[in-house]
Amino acid sequence: MKSLAYYNGCFCELDEMYIPLNDRGFFFGDGVYEAVYCYNKKIFALDEHLTRFFESIKAMQINLEINYAELKSLIERMVGKVKDERLLVYWQATRGTARRNHSFDRSMKANLCITVRHGELRDMTNPIKVITAPDLRHGYCNIKTLNLLPNVLAFQNAEEQGKQEVIFHRSGRITECAHSNVSILKNGELLTPPSDNMILAGIGRAHLMETCRDLGITVKEQEFYLPDLFAADEIILTAAGSLCISVGEIDGKKTGGKDNVLLSRIRSKLIKEFCDYCCCKESEIYERKQGGN
Repeated sequence: MKSLAYYNGCFCELDEMYIPLNDRGFFFGDGVYEAVYCYNKKIFALDEHLTRFFESIKAMQINLEINYAELKSLIERMVGKVKDERLLVYWQATRGTARRNHSFDRSMKANLCITVRHGELRDMTNPIKVITAPDLRHGYCNIKTLNLLPNVLAFQNAEEQGKQEVIFHRSGRITECAHSNVSILKNGELLTPPSDNMILAGIGRAHLMETCRDLGITVKEQEFYLPDLFAADEIILTAAGSLCISVGEIDGKKTGGKDNVLLSRIRSKLIKEFCDYCCCKESEIYERKQGGN
């Protein structure tokens, strides 16, 4: 199979799957999700993503009947059925199916959806261009919910300007990006925003922090602001599909590029971790291949 989809026990090709109109995810975005990348049938950081997924489930009070071990086994079996060595695995749980009503029955059973299709890590060889934007999102950014409309609109604006990401700020305080975490290098130290309700504590961000500590780099979780961003030695974006991408331009102004040696050490170690786990070579990451969907 070139792709595979699952919905509440049903399997089929991704483009053939349909879900009920009364799924609360459709009406309210009432659900949570995760996404991971898989090379050579090795799913990178799956346990960390599953842990965060079940933390989101608990925070949203969603009644998901499948447990951690069962979901992990299901995902691994699905990956094994898709004939592609580079995959993006996405799963989400919505609160359940019921006629549209803002209130919900706490005993409602969750709907589980999983998709497996071709997917590749982003190119990390060149700095990207980004814009900044006010953070207009809700106060539950620490929960990986399906409510991504502000992210979608901001990213669309960036893409139409020929940029590759958006860095959000609240009254000048840097939070995160449309679909990445943002950290900075300054004077040999890594600064990353606090793990509060203003950001999603990304798995890629956690690996970045661990890598820096392994390299003897001081890591500080603290607030920083727009002037700090523009004055940073390097700006680093992290996500499941972009382990360590640097920023070379913000709002049309050149940024970063002041500590490429340290940045390269960090990036090389992160890429090596991924390659070692997935049994692939770094050169294979940048060999863009045609996929299914």
